[in-house]
Amino acid sequence: MRSGPMSSDQAQESVVEERGLAPAGRGPGPGSRAAALHPQSGAVGAQAELAGVLSGQLPLFVYKFGGSSLAGADRILHAAALVRDARRQARLAVVVSAMRGVTDRLLSIAQSLVEGAFGLARAEAEFLLYLHNDALRELHLNSDEHAQVKRDLQSLGRDLLQDLPLQGKRKVDAALFDRLASFGERFSARLFAAALAKLGVPASRVVSSDFLLTSDEFRNAKPDIAQSKRNGREVLRPLLEAGIVPVVTGFIGAARDGRITTLGRNSSDYSGAIVAHVLDANELVIWTDVDGVYTANPGAAPDARLLSDVTYAQAYALAASGAKVLHAEVLPLAAKTRLVVWVRNTFKPHARGTRIGPERAAWSEAVAEGAA
Repeated sequence: MRSGPMSSDQAQESVVEERGLAPAGRGPGPGSRAAALHPQSGAVGAQAELAGVLSGQLPLFVYKFGGSSLAGADRILHAAALVRDARRQARLAVVVSAMRGVTDRLLSIAQSLVEGAFGLARAEAEFLLYLHNDALRELHLNSDEHAQVKRDLQSLGRDLLQDLPLQGKRKVDAALFDRLASFGERFSARLFAAALAKLGVPASRVVSSDFLLTSDEFRNAKPDIAQSKRNGREVLRPLLEAGIVPVVTGFIGAARDGRITTLGRNSSDYSGAIVAHVLDANELVIWTDVDGVYTANPGAAPDARLLSDVTYAQAYALAASGAKVLHAEVLPLAAKTRLVVWVRNTFKPHARGTRIGPERAAWSEAVAEGAA
């Protein structure tokens, strides 16, 4: 855990100065700036921009990307382009999940160790190293940056393989499950920072265990929000002040003794809310593979309607009725801090998505009866 402010050398350590253009066809272009901002069309964006002008600072948004948004180099570059375009009118911090399917594979490695299937665990780990190195190759970085990122991935790979004996006995406990599970976000954060650098955006990966203090309830740790906010400001603010986008690992934290913990399955949304709280962000945008929040699960209810704008209370009611809204811990933290949360589709960046806030925006459509 960091105990003091990050030095300027540390802040610059992972920053790549390369300036480039987004590959043709990937992500929204310069003409789509308003749509890419999540959306900065309408009263919310105008108010946020006005507040930034009056305070002398641009508004601050946290963008959280789920695993489906990061499934391969093309998708990573597309998500990075959303960040690049949004930075024209806002300051950005990013929280990333593991690439799609990676956490499941890491947990299967741990289970193989439990069963004594050391060869299978090792083979699965080597496949994951190949998967991330293949994504790196497909990013088409310049030779110097490619070499640096490759070294970083190899270092992570050595750490992963060190936990996987080829034979003999290995104590497998909940702490090991969490340590193994953490590698997915650590790999994806490095790749995402490299993708941003390719698009001309200075970026630095940040492992959230450097500031997110939790209990030692491995596999379902509880964050110490107050202490994490103090720690997080020391780690993240110097980067933002230097014009660098922090790319933070979701899902993971650290116990007081420094051991890596996780916040439970599918908790990267919660990590996004924590980072937004740490930075006093104006808004949190959860980028996923659905168009927003529906009145019911659209897979089970064909007549489910997409909602444009809901209050925290309405979101609670929808979740209680079985609709998939957000990770269970996001709403309480958002409501406590009056954080506005957007749920948007990474693959339809011009679509509005759903806004969740303390009250509905005056210009929003009415939500379904019974959601109140």
